[in-house]
Amino acid sequence: MKSATCALALLGCSWGSGVYAVPQIQNWQTAEGARVYFVEAPEIPMFDVRIVFAAGSARDEAIPGLARATNSLLAEGAGDHEADSFSEALGDTGAKLGVGALRDMAYIGLRSLSDPVRAAPALKLLADAVARPRFDEEAFTRIRDRMSTALDYEKQSPGDLAATAFYAKLYGSHPYATPSGGTEESLPLLSVDAVRSFHRRFYTAGNAVIAVVGALSMAEAQQIATDLSAQLVAGPPAPALPSFTPSGPQELRVPFDSIQSHIFMGQPGMRRGDPDYFPLLVGNHVLGGGSLVSVLFKEIREKRGLSYSAYSYFLPMAETGPFIASLQTDHAQEAEALQVLRETLQNFANAGPTRAQVESAKQNLIGGFPLRIDSNREMVEQLAMLGFYRMPMDYLERFTAEISAVTPEAIADALRRRLRPDAWVTIVVGASAPE
Repeated sequence: MKSATCALALLGCSWGSGVYAVPQIQNWQTAEGARVYFVEAPEIPMFDVRIVFAAGSARDEAIPGLARATNSLLAEGAGDHEADSFSEALGDTGAKLGVGALRDMAYIGLRSLSDPVRAAPALKLLADAVARPRFDEEAFTRIRDRMSTALDYEKQSPGDLAATAFYAKLYGSHPYATPSGGTEESLPLLSVDAVRSFHRRFYTAGNAVIAVVGALSMAEAQQIATDLSAQLVAGPPAPALPSFTPSGPQELRVPFDSIQSHIFMGQPGMRRGDPDYFPLLVGNHVLGGGSLVSVLFKEIREKRGLSYSAYSYFLPMAETGPFIASLQTDHAQEAEALQVLRETLQNFANAGPTRAQVESAKQNLIGGFPLRIDSNREMVEQLAMLGFYRMPMDYLERFTAEISAVTPEAIADALRRRLRPDAWVTIVVGASAPE
């Protein structure tokens, strides 16, 4: 078993019950190939486990929604327990189990008391859920109906429609264009056989990252990871996703009976591990990530009253994730709001932020960083992210130092190279969109 240790030197960072500490990340690989990340947090007698797989909607291929259906069914009966029985057994342990499927990844997580009397049966249910899900027909029908209801709801949400259209236009034939919740055409194609096949293909030990945080010894964490890994199907990591080639500027207007227009504007952003990550993170905090003090908020809301909110963000992913700027405005002000948004993005890309803006953004980001790891839940999410994207082991340790080192010149350089009007995709969903 391979092992490594990284000190997480975050002075002044609260941990668990509020005691200041310097937790360590322990890292190793199981015999079956699962990568494991562990942080001991003894303050509260609980622990969290999150198992992450490269099994998100980017793996759906011909049946959009397949990854989400498969993931949702993990909690709908496993081993000897049908759905109701599984829920009751989990309730008896006092543990909580959660699942989720994004574009890159799918996960299943457990939060349990550390007491072996409670932990052992809870971990057994987790192992059954991830390795021996039942995929009963009744549960499958219920999940598919739930996904269909969610699609019906999205039809009534201009924001959801705009987001779906944005990803479709930006990514075209790339797997990231696939709607995670499926489509009206794809949901009838879902089947129990398709779900079982997807599970066998992607929920394998070699495709897994196991993150563990809580009141456990190293030996206990190793045993948990060993037991979980041994029960997963043997298999290699999922193949890398195809690279993404931008298609150039596009604009789509979608009619919707609403007094407001929802606007999404963006372009290809960056991958995880991008060398421009920290300059772009700080720069975007000034541009649209800093809530009430951002440039977008001031230009669009404070100066002109065109929207209640305006924001932007980069979403780094395994392949190139998006940069998105968004706002909602009265349809009578749509043209002006769109023009101001374009001009603000262009001006910011050309000029960059001021030194005062950069210093303020750095203080906010550094001051808020402890909140990302101040509980077992946040920490296990961070560990899972580190493992899944194969980030450097000292990433969390270096985070605040990297932010501190960002200069206005580095931000301006990154923005000029990365924010390009000739790549912008614009989606407008609202009443003024033409039929």
